[in-house]
Amino acid sequence: MSTCIFLCRLKPAWPLRFGNAILTNIYDPAQFLPVESLAESKVRQHATISVVIPALNEEATIGPLVSMLHREMVRDCGLVDEIIVMNDASTDRTREVAEAAGARVVDTGSVLPQRAVPSGKGSALWKSQFVARGDVLVCLDADVKNFDTRFVYGLVGPLLTNPDVSFVKAFYTRPFVVANNTVLQHYGGRVTEILVRPFLAAFCPELATLCQPLSGEYSFRKSFMNQLPMFSGYSVEIGLLLEIHRRFGMSCLAQVDMGVRYHRNRPVEELGKMSFGILRTILAKLQQSSAVELRTAASTEMISWLGGDQWERTTIHEVELPPVGSLPAQGAGTQTEACTQ
Repeated sequence: MSTCIFLCRLKPAWPLRFGNAILTNIYDPAQFLPVESLAESKVRQHATISVVIPALNEEATIGPLVSMLHREMVRDCGLVDEIIVMNDASTDRTREVAEAAGARVVDTGSVLPQRAVPSGKGSALWKSQFVARGDVLVCLDADVKNFDTRFVYGLVGPLLTNPDVSFVKAFYTRPFVVANNTVLQHYGGRVTEILVRPFLAAFCPELATLCQPLSGEYSFRKSFMNQLPMFSGYSVEIGLLLEIHRRFGMSCLAQVDMGVRYHRNRPVEELGKMSFGILRTILAKLQQSSAVELRTAASTEMISWLGGDQWERTTIHEVELPPVGSLPAQGAGTQTEACTQ
């Protein structure tokens, strides 16, 4: 991908002060309007862009999301070259709905079927690197209820206008909708604020300044991502951030302010299991960087109290998948040793 031509070097939307330092590379999607100019810059750079959406039983939201993307980003302005839905064994009509809306649907089990890769969001994104044609990949969640195209041009903009940026994260305000449609402002992102940010503040304060470290919307240069391992499940985002920070620091990261995001709020029981996997990944990455030393291996069994004398034990075992660029160019699909602990 050529990076010799740029629209302009855009200034960050606003500075974020951390101690005596100011974090840069913070943007507003409106800086990249009109989208047609961004699309022209993409063509001049001979770049291609793929939107990747991992999905598991998302027929309720995937249709409108893909339809809008196809109409406004593919057909009308040509900023996006393809929309890929990575279908992770959905049992509803996710495949049919996404295809009808204009996406190319890829079943995750059909990619490198001979490799021992567990199912999960991270595995779907890891496998998307083998099937996406784009130089730039934009990863979106499938359950966004108020989606609009700023999630695409806002995430693509920094990569097309700043050669120093390789990974772009969306951030937003996340209201929490409870009974009777009562909206609690800033109550979303419970796992982030109760678990992840305190951990990062203690061991990696620079990353604690990211507004939404677990956001599921981000973009990256494929040539950058194929150097990095990815975790197979919901801890894919925190695993990537810790690895990027360890190897490259903060200068290659950018953030984009997407305003307000409404999504499906998960029950506490699900968040507990998600947190368990994220906690194990944080500990594993901190151990890799010698920030902590674990004398015993972290358990893979989550213990949940259901009330009274009812307990539930759930095995949650995410694995770290190797960098795509480390796999042999030929025969990658015939090997079975895909994962490490």
